[in-house]
Amino acid sequence: MDDTPQPEALPPNLKLLRVLVTVLMVTMIAGFLVIVALFVIRMPGGGTLPLPEAVVLPEGARASAFTRGRDWVAVVTEDDRILIYDAATGALRQTVKITR
Repeated sequence: MDDTPQPEALPPNLKLLRVLVTVLMVTMIAGFLVIVALFVIRMPGGGTLPLPEAVVLPEGARASAFTRGRDWVAVVTEDDRILIYDAATGALRQTVKITR
């Protein structure tokens, strides 16, 4: 004898909710995959900008920050100067004094 009750069908509003949750889950997974794909496609290969082998700072200068552009490299020193170097050769192009 089988005394187990037969499962009842879900009410229509719960069926709709179940479908909506499934659609939301699929949409979120697809969105995540699109974001990952965009990161992979958009991220350029590292180190594409040229950097000089060495940058020689003036006597007594100590670097506190560094940045680079397409064809230049800038070093901010602790004595409030910005030293701009050529990225290909490492030659000093310009010195900018920061005034307070």
